[in-house]
Amino acid sequence: MNDQYLCSVSEAAKLLGVGRTKIYDMLAKGQILSMRIGSRRLVKMDSIKALIERGDAA
Repeated sequence: MNDQYLCSVSEAAKLLGVGRTKIYDMLAKGQILSMRIGSRRLVKMDSIKALIERGDAA
């Protein structure tokens, strides 16, 4: 992963090899974190890294 702090939902899906719907499900469950900037939902890269380290993406 690169040095970005945030990525789009589509980029997060591509990084994790899942669909956008799964990313929204993971956001709803608190498995990954996001923030809104204007109308955009951006996923926090640190939460993606933490998810991978925890290995709990069931």
